[in-house]
Amino acid sequence: MPETESPPKSILIIRLSAIGDVIMASGLIPALRTAYPDARIAWLTESTNADLLRHNPRLDRVYLWPRARWRQLRLERRYREFAREAYDSIHALRGEDFDWVIDLQGLLKSGVWAWLSGGRRRIGLGSREGSQFLMTEVLDRRVNDLRIGKEYRKLAEMLTGRKDMFALDIAISEDDRIEARGLLESLGVVGKYAVICPFTTRPQKHWFDERWAQLVARLADKNRLTVVMLGGPADKARAEIIADQTPGLINLAGRTSLGQCAAIIEKAKLLIGVDTGLTHLGIALNVPTIALFGSTRPYLDTGRARARVLYGPLECSPCRRRPTCGGTYDCMRLHTTDGVFEAANQLLEGDI
Repeated sequence: MPETESPPKSILIIRLSAIGDVIMASGLIPALRTAYPDARIAWLTESTNADLLRHNPRLDRVYLWPRARWRQLRLERRYREFAREAYDSIHALRGEDFDWVIDLQGLLKSGVWAWLSGGRRRIGLGSREGSQFLMTEVLDRRVNDLRIGKEYRKLAEMLTGRKDMFALDIAISEDDRIEARGLLESLGVVGKYAVICPFTTRPQKHWFDERWAQLVARLADKNRLTVVMLGGPADKARAEIIADQTPGLINLAGRTSLGQCAAIIEKAKLLIGVDTGLTHLGIALNVPTIALFGSTRPYLDTGRARARVLYGPLECSPCRRRPTCGGTYDCMRLHTTDGVFEAANQLLEGDI
């Protein structure tokens, strides 16, 4: 913060999606709360991410963008209802009289919300798509840092002047804990369990179904762990394919809310996943976690002694959205069942 600027009395953080980025950006909450203890801090996100933020005692309010509902209203030509809800949302934001609005997404959709909020200082992180013209200042997103949440750490340091206050910050409600425990008990999961998170948005980030099946069998046989598979509604078809190959696997893909997922992960003895939001959630909750990276490598340093990244760089990796391997996904093939199982046992030593 510039020396001549007064501390902000109200701050709005905007990160609409995705789950993983909301989790990694959550480290801004304790950083801003510590630096500006008297400020009112709010967050605007899509409704699907509400469970990650609304129980956090360090946030004063969470605003929700009901994106899917508004899309449906427009498709059904219920324009008056849509306009009323949009007006009410914008009016509520502007009524906060925000000193700072921090657009962490840097896209046009998030930039428009930042502009509509009426914030006096609008800070964009890597703003593009025209959103840079809606900001009062833009910070370069690029940073040479191997730590989880690297670009958000950079922003936190700029806004607070300190390097030691960034820590992933996800709070879970007691209701979600009770419901998660009841669901697990109804399925016979009453002892120690591990969680696998095999699903994400791009096939080049996936591990292989047969290797998941082999790994689950070894965790159950050698470590006496029940294994629970988590995922969203869109993952149900592939989850069934993996479950059909894996006797004893508890398939909860599409059967829990995001808050219940967090509560299940919180009590797990181990989490193994690909580059997906639920894997980052395991790290945020300080659960022993193994992240399998290949075409993407969002971080190498988890900041947790009980979490490890497995990543074998190839000449073509990380390719991100442009794989050149013709669908063989060689970077993910480097993760053998033996190697992942060995890493799991290293984390589990002394923890079970």
